[in-house]
Amino acid sequence: MAKEKEFSVEERLKALYELQTILSEVDRIKTLRGELPLEVQDLEDEIAGLQTRVAKYDEEITALNATIKEQAEVAEKAAAMIDKYTKDQDNVRNNREYDFLCKEIEYQHLNIELAEKKINDAKRAIDVTNQNLEAAKAQLEDCNHVLAEKKGELDEIISETKQDEEKLREKAKKLEGKFDDERLLQAFKRTRKNARNGLGLVYVSRNACGGCFNRIPAQRQSEIKMHKKVIVCEYCGRILIDPEIVGVKAD
Repeated sequence: MAKEKEFSVEERLKALYELQTILSEVDRIKTLRGELPLEVQDLEDEIAGLQTRVAKYDEEITALNATIKEQAEVAEKAAAMIDKYTKDQDNVRNNREYDFLCKEIEYQHLNIELAEKKINDAKRAIDVTNQNLEAAKAQLEDCNHVLAEKKGELDEIISETKQDEEKLREKAKKLEGKFDDERLLQAFKRTRKNARNGLGLVYVSRNACGGCFNRIPAQRQSEIKMHKKVIVCEYCGRILIDPEIVGVKAD
């Protein structure tokens, strides 16, 4: 957007003061939301993690049930082989064949014992996994309930303040568009962003910077009162203004 005119230093300082007032009101509105946006994001991340955990437990239980089925088939086949070998013992022709069948029967009994052990281990693992699954589902249910409440609170606050915030942002955007010193505007924004209280421009109060409270030399105080050039605090980098140019009574 084209700048309408070239501002004097005093006009620039007044414009920055007006811009800061608008942006501080936007900050106030955002403060009303408090930690809710972060809490909502944290809950959504936690829910995503719990959903992944629940899916993993379901997969583990499915795999364990498959193991039980597989080992049951192994045991069933081994039992069938035992029956076969036992019947074959009635028709052996010599001791060598009989001994061979005895060893095969013993081997199949071992297969059954191993299969039963794997089945029992899988059943115990299912019990533990089911407990973990139920705990994760309960936690997931609680998180979803809390998230719904937090989102409701946040949506209510946003609905109450959204229109005001949009108007303020539009007003700030128009004011920035008219500003004739882009470097000063960007310096103000950087300082404001780095300041904990969001103030990039502060009054001179009691001969000190209103941001960091360091004393300002007398010569610089005089320059600030003349409104002829932009003076920056040498300690905190904030832009310093004479409160009287914005209608504030000096201390």
